[in-house]
Amino acid sequence: MPATGPQESRTDSAVDLALAALKSGRMIIVIDAKDRENEGDFVCPAETITPDQVDFMLRHGRGVLCVPLVPEVAERLRLTPIVDENANTSHTATPFLTPIDHRESGTGVSPENRARTIRAISDPKARANDFVRPGHVWPLLAKDGGVLRRAGHTEATVDLLRMAGLHPVGALIEILSARGE
Repeated sequence: MPATGPQESRTDSAVDLALAALKSGRMIIVIDAKDRENEGDFVCPAETITPDQVDFMLRHGRGVLCVPLVPEVAERLRLTPIVDENANTSHTATPFLTPIDHRESGTGVSPENRARTIRAISDPKARANDFVRPGHVWPLLAKDGGVLRRAGHTEATVDLLRMAGLHPVGALIEILSARGE
């Protein structure tokens, strides 16, 4: 009888556990390949993000807090790239859009303000004039086709949220080492 490893004997796969966590509004960690960025990101659904989650992400992730979203949301909110796709010289070609704040979010910088902005971005009723530019929340444009077109955290976040039956808008932040790398 062949031996089974710990992953094979589990009833729930890592993806199933991640989807269940996202469905309940909890945060997960998404790790990419060693030959890409070789990093982990905290990821959670935008529609349920709380100020406490934003605070946790900022304190413990320490990277740039971003909001991966689908092209339809970017179009509805009139979010434009900060650099044209052909001019993006980043080694990962991360598609950053103009940073925004919700119009009623005060200074925009506190965890409460950022959570309000992030939740509003995921609201299907939100419109471009609900936000001010520039702001403190960085939207990221996911490629149509998800990780099959671009193997980035942006697309992985949107793909996982869709698989969980949630709005295809999330929040993510890189998890930096103690040295800030």
